[in-house]
Amino acid sequence: MTLRRRVFAYVAAAAIASCALTVGVGILLVRHRVAAQRMAALERQADLLASAGGAPGALGAGQHVYAVNTRRPRRLGPVRAAAVLAAIPSSGNVEGTVNVRGRPVLYAARATPAGRIVLVRPGQLAFSEWRPFLGSLLLAGLGGALLAGLCSYLLARRLTRPIGELSTATTRVAGGEAVEVPIEGNDELAQLGRSFNRMSAELERAREGQRSFLESVSHELKTPLTSIRGYAEALGDGAISASEGGPVIASEAGRLERLVRDLLDLARFGRAEFTVAREPVDLRTIAAQVVERHRPQARDLSVELQATGASEARALGDPDRLLQATSNLVENALRLTPAGGQVTVRADAGSLTVLDTGPGLAPADLPRAFERFYLYDRYRSERAVGSGLGLTIVAALVQAMGGTVEAAAPSDGGTEFTIRLKEPEPGTREPLVGDATPEPGVGGSSRSGDRL
Repeated sequence: MTLRRRVFAYVAAAAIASCALTVGVGILLVRHRVAAQRMAALERQADLLASAGGAPGALGAGQHVYAVNTRRPRRLGPVRAAAVLAAIPSSGNVEGTVNVRGRPVLYAARATPAGRIVLVRPGQLAFSEWRPFLGSLLLAGLGGALLAGLCSYLLARRLTRPIGELSTATTRVAGGEAVEVPIEGNDELAQLGRSFNRMSAELERAREGQRSFLESVSHELKTPLTSIRGYAEALGDGAISASEGGPVIASEAGRLERLVRDLLDLARFGRAEFTVAREPVDLRTIAAQVVERHRPQARDLSVELQATGASEARALGDPDRLLQATSNLVENALRLTPAGGQVTVRADAGSLTVLDTGPGLAPADLPRAFERFYLYDRYRSERAVGSGLGLTIVAALVQAMGGTVEAAAPSDGGTEFTIRLKEPEPGTREPLVGDATPEPGVGGSSRSGDRL
């Protein structure tokens, strides 16, 4: 059974049950009303007979008991009359219901100057007395049931149509299509439709990003592999010497290794085992460690690498992840900074900044600097580039620590990347992770040196 049929059946059953209950209650109320009217009619008849019997000679002395039927009153015999008179009050104008010989009887007694008149009729309500009302009630109940069925169908269609459209759209989305369902109104179903449309749009963007990512990765894997294969075949054929082909093969293999390492890092970010700590960290120590790690590379490139910072530079983060993110920024800066240039790692309260004197970025590139392969595709024909994933990894690491990273283009040239993290609560005295005495030599500034 489809959802629409189930909803229709449930709503219709509830509506019809309500109609049946209404008809049942109506029957009880009609019976009660008919009984009240019977009693009122008996009282009116008693009043009329008392008025007529009050004239001289109309009645003799004593009490006179009459049975009322649909035509005219009929005087009861002495035995039955005595039974009635024994059951009702002996004097006064009274009316009500009594049991006479085990049967309910309605009575109305009226006193006259000549005697007392008592009218009686069976207390049991005959079916014929309320049967005309029963037909009307049943007809009204049938009409209500038909109307309830129609309303139930319309309601079921109104409720289930958006759900059916969502079900069809979900199947199409699962098949790889980009689907948007129509939205009507502003109720919960409309909100569900809007949420589905947002999900579908996000999924399509994710699919498009995945396709673009796979295309870029395939291209970046193909280029070094083609170079390695070409030089390997040339070596095998003796077309070039080992001293000529070896460095090229080693360089392309290193490029492949960096790309695979970055891909593995990105793959680990979405896994459950990827954890990031948030604890007090001394950013000055992180800056010093990054500079010390890249000192040999900076010396070989003839680039001045230094660390500076404020006297108090604390933040909440993971020291290992923070060291990895800052190292990626420094590697990019050293790759782009020309000989004689400078790369600075600055530690401030809640932030780490890597500033270089390289060629810089265009203003339009700054908002997209952390997209996969964006800067790689943009500048690979103009300058030295890495795997195209380094800045993406930095953004993922910083976001996992609850921070943000941004790129800027200083007015005097170069590029500035800033990692911003939350600061510890004021007055806390937690031990700072990585807090250590600076190594000998830290504090001055020299080519490929550091200062903190």
